[in-house]
Parts: sequence; structure tokens; C-alpha cells
Amino acid sequence: MDLTTFKALSFDCYGTLIDWEAGLVAVLSPWAREQGLALSDEELLRAYASAEASVAATEFALYPDLLAAAFRRTGSELGREVDDSWAERLGSSVPDWPAFPDSAEALARLRSRYQLIILSNVHRAGFAGSNRHLRGDFAAIITAEDVGAYKPAENHFRALDKTLASLGIARSELLHVAQSLFHDHVPARREGLRSVWINRRHDRPGWGATPEPSGEFSYDLEFGSMGEFADAVDKAF
Repeated sequence: MDLTTFKALSFDCYGTLIDWEAGLVAVLSPWAREQGLALSDEELLRAYASAEASVAATEFALYPDLLAAAFRRTGSELGREVDDSWAERLGSSVPDWPAFPDSAEALARLRSRYQLIILSNVHRAGFAGSNRHLRGDFAAIITAEDVGAYKPAENHFRALDKTLASLGIARSELLHVAQSLFHDHVPARREGLRSVWINRRHDRPGWGATPEPSGEFSYDLEFGSMGEFADAVDKAF
């Protein structure tokens, strides 16, 4: 694939640019210890993944409320109660989630080649907090709050179509960049979008905080990090 033919990149943020698993574990792990649950971080993430996907597929709520509801459902599945203070702690934690070490530098390099678009399952204030870590210069930011739904639903992608039209970019000139097969590469295939898999979990087994993909997915290129992807782009140009 010729990376020089694209004019824009759309990004999933959490899992791709922001280490949301580290952010989740920073709350889930101390809660589990308080509850006397001898579970590994991976076991907690796996339980949480199922809960969040279930909540996101039902009635829409802003991401802090979704996080809190998913945490309560996780606790219920594990036979423990999640009280309001713990639920609020997770719900308000998004701005504290760390960026992957290579994200900001990679975005700065990519911005010299492409227009950058955020396509994220988060609320506007949450992304604003995350962008203080990323220092990204984005042509457009599309959040779940903007579209009233969570990926893999189609809402983000309909908004993306309108954004591309406003920027004068054809769909064929867009490359979608994401970690989650479930949230991003399944719908990218459905929408006929070319995509790059940033396989942040390449050195760990399992799916972590994202559910196993529930539909057909595909991707054109795979990299273990954003830095590797930016290197490939620089080499192509």
C-alpha cells in the first residue's frame, strides 16, 4: 500500500494513542484489592471489556456515566459491589489516563504529511484532557458525545463522511488507524475503509479491555506502535 496517496488519517484514541488499559487498571486494581479479589490486571480488564460493551450497546450515556455503569456491572459479575465513590472515580479518570510514550511525537510527524481526525468513543471534555498529553493538532474531532452512540455503531462513520466532505477529502484518500479490532476494524471493513492496525498488545495474549471482534474485520498494515507507523510513513515519503 502506498502511504503517500492518502491525504487524511482518522484515529481511534483510547487504546491507540492513550493507554486506556493503564488508566482503567489504576482504578480497577485497587478496588479489587479492597474487595479481596485475587485477580490479575488482565482478568480485571477482561471482565471490564464485556461489561462496557454491554452498557455501550444499550441506551446512550456520556462516557463518564458509561464508565461508572460498566464498573458497577463488572462488580456485579465478580460478585462484589461498586459503590458510588469508586464508580465516580473511574468515571472522572479519563483526563488522567497516560498517553503511550510514542504518541505525541508520532502525531507531530504525521501532521506534516496528513490532516488528522479523531474518531473516538469518549466525551468532549475527556478528549480535551487527553489532548493535553497528546498535544495534537487535529482537523476535526468526532466523539461519542457528538454522534450519540459508541463504535462499532455507524454513527461515527456517518459523521466522518460529512467531515471528509467539508475538508474536501475523498473517502479513498482516508486511512483509518486504530488498535481495537472490535470497535474500529470491524466497522472499517463494513464501511469499506482502508485501515492500519496499531497492535499495542502484540507482546501480550488476549484482548485486554476490548472484546473479541464480533464480526468480520480486515486491515491493510499492522504495526506494534505509533512510532513504527510514523517511521513507515516517513520512509514512504
